[in-house]
Amino acid sequence: MTSNPLLQDFDLPPFSAIRPEHVEPAIDQILADNRAAIERLLDSQRQNPSWSGLVQALDELGARLGQAWSPVSHLNAVCNSPELRDAYQACLPKLSAYYTELGQNRALFEAYRTLAQSAEAATFDVAQKTILEHSLRDFRLSGIDLPAEQQRRYGEIQQRLSDLTSRFSNQLLDATQAWTKLLTDENELAGLPESARAQMKQAAEAKELDGWLITLEFPSYYAVMTYADNRALRQEVYTAYSTRASDQGPNAGQHDNGPLMVEILDLRQELARLLGFAHFAELSLATKMADSTEQVLSFLRDLAVRSKPFARRDLEELRAFAAERGVDDLQSWDTGYFAEKLRQARYDLSQETVREWFPIDKVLSGLFTIVQKLYGIEINELHDFERWHPDVRLFEIREHGEQIGRFYFDLYARANKRGGAWMDGARDKRRSADGRLVSPVAYLVCNFTPATTGKPALLTHDEVTTLFHEFGHGLHHLLTRVEHAGASGINGVAWDAVELPSQFMENWCWEPEGLALISAHYQSGEPLPRELLDKMLAAKNFQSGLMMLRQLEFSIFDFELHASHGDGRSVLQVLEAVRDEVAVMRPPQWNRFANGFAHIFAGGYAAGYYSYKWAEVLSADAFSRFEEEGVLNPETGRAFRDAILARGGSQAPMQLFVDFRGREPAIDALLRHSGLTENAA
Repeated sequence: MTSNPLLQDFDLPPFSAIRPEHVEPAIDQILADNRAAIERLLDSQRQNPSWSGLVQALDELGARLGQAWSPVSHLNAVCNSPELRDAYQACLPKLSAYYTELGQNRALFEAYRTLAQSAEAATFDVAQKTILEHSLRDFRLSGIDLPAEQQRRYGEIQQRLSDLTSRFSNQLLDATQAWTKLLTDENELAGLPESARAQMKQAAEAKELDGWLITLEFPSYYAVMTYADNRALRQEVYTAYSTRASDQGPNAGQHDNGPLMVEILDLRQELARLLGFAHFAELSLATKMADSTEQVLSFLRDLAVRSKPFARRDLEELRAFAAERGVDDLQSWDTGYFAEKLRQARYDLSQETVREWFPIDKVLSGLFTIVQKLYGIEINELHDFERWHPDVRLFEIREHGEQIGRFYFDLYARANKRGGAWMDGARDKRRSADGRLVSPVAYLVCNFTPATTGKPALLTHDEVTTLFHEFGHGLHHLLTRVEHAGASGINGVAWDAVELPSQFMENWCWEPEGLALISAHYQSGEPLPRELLDKMLAAKNFQSGLMMLRQLEFSIFDFELHASHGDGRSVLQVLEAVRDEVAVMRPPQWNRFANGFAHIFAGGYAAGYYSYKWAEVLSADAFSRFEEEGVLNPETGRAFRDAILARGGSQAPMQLFVDFRGREPAIDALLRHSGLTENAA
């Protein structure tokens, strides 16, 4: 084999050179090298460990493994192919075994414990002390204190979970791509805006078909559910989408995630019990900000009680509006359509009209202007770099003339790309063993509607909000001042606080001063008219009761699923019980939402989906200081950067919040922002 690019040292990944056949040999080589290096390291550090000899040396090994694995993992998500998937899947058990070995290495644990109690530790900065504290906790959560037989079982469970969660993601992607519908009569697309039709036309042409191809990729699905006058078409597309990867719907039994979910939950419960926890939800909270399962559930249920009257009113309005237009039995495939029609009727505001004011380049330049003003940084686009797709763009952040970080944008939906939106660290900020400061790099991925012939990509306001959200995660990763890998960026940040910077950024999408910077008509360049802005602000909390309740349903379902697993109820029965308690409108019996709930079955949100609402309390309250002092106030921006973004996982999130806000968070701002107070309604 020619030299393996994943074994070379590189600044940014050489994407065009990486082949599936490089993956396993590279990971095998690095894992073997790392194991040998750890043995040597322990020989020298066993008696008198030091920060540089132990923690920093392990960070170096982790960075080398990350440099090879990060681009592979990323390509698997954004350019999936059978060959790459096989190579990726083959490495998962090897990586899982390696990390289990590290977590159960008694000599390593003793070295960390000795270092934490040493005279040198008294001189450590707050980030170093936190890293040591978290490391000792994580050894215990890896089963360091378990008997050998139980340690072995722990390793087996982790390997199996790694395989199952990856398969869940793969099957969801396959199920999403397995269903399409070709229309040859444009009349069937009545109601759909021109941009959606053009996108469907392009999708058909890409497959050398004549007509309009509807897919289950989100922009296509959303367009049908929001605009299609053809109710039967809406029902057909809704049915295909809401039964993906399940035992129901048009592709029933194909790529069915049902059995995987059962095994994943069983293994998580066994893992929790092994480590001495009552259930997986309790284990999940061992590394989070929330104190107890009771605290999380009472927080969610309290919000649900507050939200339900508003959701009922939203639904009654929707039903009455639909009935006036001849639909007396409002169904799940009707709600998006009639909500959009009601929004237009009440506010004279259409999502499609709004889209024309948010061309991608204007949104990006406005986003950059906002963060440059708030945080005293400069953002420039770079052009000479390796892309994994022609649409990918790369930017750098500079401060005082120095490059402090870079980020990729991969913004548009396409085949073989995982759905949703996310930020992933491509490289962490850290001080290397030779004293060099390694700058961070981030991947920012979305699934927006791509440009169509003759038009730039035009974003809905929801997509603008998603972009700001992911960029908030990116800033958390990129603006860190912590130079130790274990607490730089989002590393070491409690999962229920990690959404604070992302949800915080969304606020500027609703502020007149922010909107003025991110909007201009894609043809004329004219600023967003005051009249349209007023309509958008008036409609901000339109149907917000239903939206809040939907998120709470997901959060309570996730938490209950992991807190009550083993009580004899199926996944579907838990979901139905939560809907009995929370929902004001039930989806059809055959809806299989859980089979596509990748956040909890294939992502990091198991027993942690509540984090979105938990962190929303923090973000709304943090933003209320900007409301008091000026939404583009550079001094307030620097204070937020210094207290939250710069300090990463170096201290407890509540401490960082109090440092910024001067007090602990209150829920009032969230309720006000969401329109869930009587005077806001």
